[in-house]
Amino acid sequence: MYPLRNLPSNRRSSTKPARTLTRQRRTVNKCGSSTINQTNMSYKAFLSHSKVSKEDQEFYDLKNKAAEYYRSNGVPQKIENVLNEMFWQKPDDIYGYLANYFSRLSDTPVISKIIGREVFDGRGLTAIQTQVYCIIRNEEKVVCSAMMSGPSDGLEEDGVAESGEEFTNSNQQRLSITAALKWIREHLSPMLQGFNPTDQTSVDKLLSDFFMACYLEHKDSLNIDKEDELRIESVSEAPPQATPIPAPTKDKKGSDKGKKGNSTEKLLPPAETPLPQLPGATAVGVVSLAVAKTAAILLGEPLYRHITSVRVPQAQSEMHLPVPMITILSCGKNSVGKLNLLEEVILMPSSSQRVREVIGMGFELQCEMKRVLNGSAYKAGPICLTEDGALQVGFERPEQALDLITEACANLALPLGSDLRLAINCAAHSLMDYSRGKYEVMSGCHKSHDELVDMYEGLINKYPAITFLIDPFRKEDVDQWDRLASVIGQSCCLIADAASNFCPRWSEVKPLPPGVTRVIIRHHSDMTISDLIRSIAEQKDAETMLAAGSGDASIVDLAVGSGVSFLKLGGLRGGEGMDKYNRLLAIEEELEQEGILGAREKKQPLSDLSETLNSGSGCDSVTIST
Repeated sequence: MYPLRNLPSNRRSSTKPARTLTRQRRTVNKCGSSTINQTNMSYKAFLSHSKVSKEDQEFYDLKNKAAEYYRSNGVPQKIENVLNEMFWQKPDDIYGYLANYFSRLSDTPVISKIIGREVFDGRGLTAIQTQVYCIIRNEEKVVCSAMMSGPSDGLEEDGVAESGEEFTNSNQQRLSITAALKWIREHLSPMLQGFNPTDQTSVDKLLSDFFMACYLEHKDSLNIDKEDELRIESVSEAPPQATPIPAPTKDKKGSDKGKKGNSTEKLLPPAETPLPQLPGATAVGVVSLAVAKTAAILLGEPLYRHITSVRVPQAQSEMHLPVPMITILSCGKNSVGKLNLLEEVILMPSSSQRVREVIGMGFELQCEMKRVLNGSAYKAGPICLTEDGALQVGFERPEQALDLITEACANLALPLGSDLRLAINCAAHSLMDYSRGKYEVMSGCHKSHDELVDMYEGLINKYPAITFLIDPFRKEDVDQWDRLASVIGQSCCLIADAASNFCPRWSEVKPLPPGVTRVIIRHHSDMTISDLIRSIAEQKDAETMLAAGSGDASIVDLAVGSGVSFLKLGGLRGGEGMDKYNRLLAIEEELEQEGILGAREKKQPLSDLSETLNSGSGCDSVTIST
């Protein structure tokens, strides 16, 4: 094969001297191969021997510059190499072969701009969608998009907060979305221009630094406003109204010192003031997620692999899948019946079961539960579906719901209590009646803290399949957490969700309620991917879980990549929820085909949890949620 030696020049059919010049610069050696003329004739010597026009001189100079430009960048050698390789391989798609070859030599894509827009999530709430544009082989292209809801994170709906004040999350969320779009348009997009999207750590550090600067600026403005208010109040000299303080002593007059029970019961710990959400903070989380998805696409690998490489730079010979947690029943405040306590009844399969088996089991169980309900053996209200795709049934008492699940599992011969366990999400923070100082576990039925402890103990003794209680009390009820843990700690684990005391990066970490052995860490809208990975790593040897909220299926990749143990995906209905189940199923099939799907090691048995609780070692499990 003869190697290529000459670059093609631009055709100038209208200029005769140019063609003559080309012929003069080429000679044929004795072997017949074409080579570049080795003449050392300089440009001035050429001009002295030839009469050429100014246009031809400029063209000759341009050709020399072009040749030097291509030689300095190694273009002739690379073209020669690829043509020689292609001749021997003789691919069917010649130009596809050339395109693949030269694409590997192209510059690393960089971010050119980020565009944000307001959309609606699966709950009908406003959300942010961002699109990442990159310069790829000298062309600006949109690579991918990501969506994230506002700061509410699905913890509370419009209504009455713990403090008793009315609030509207929709208005707060709309303001946050508007501010976030401004952040993206005016600040984050220009700041990230030219960044390599595969460098997740650098991108997240820039986002975190910007967020911290905005928070400090927002804090200063709030302090200035407070100072102005105090100054106005001091000038107005309003009459003091602190004298009515003795009013509470009226109640104490009727009660002697011996009635300590009533006084302690009325001393209800006030609800903690919720941390203010910085308007626009959602931009940080959604941009970080969009950049991570962009990097995965550019690298040609799934998102979960990219997250894994960010968490552990070394190649992984074995990967584990989180165990899916299926919400099979909801009998909370939004249900038709009187029962409020069972916000969610969650099916907890064993780690040895495959995803396909778990999904099939969950479908069969829900169908059997509907069949049993239609048989009118239970006096239940209408059967509905929650936003998460779980069955919502109105019951009068918690025993009715648990009996239904027990009967359905028995009819299907499902191993409830061994390979299948139950977790109850009580959502007690939403059940507190602050006017009475008691929990309204059923409509018109209020329970004191001690009565609620006895109620939990009775349910666990009657239904031993209940091995997890999520938020059985408010996080402020420290004594009740401690008492409940001492009563049921050997047979049941306490999990903190709303009681997990989430703290932003600028605040101090608060202690968890006593007796908590598992914690739900949510992927908050102001958390970067690096923040999420760091929060999981801080749990050290903890068994971890992740609960998916409203959004696309990328939360499943985050769960697999971050190495969590459990993934709470809601019920088995609805397109958005089933997309997440299907994504987890697809990842399982990919890892099985590659032979790197490892079996998750069994954790500490529940019977040995008493030793953990007594040792005070803290949490041994974490749940992550969006």
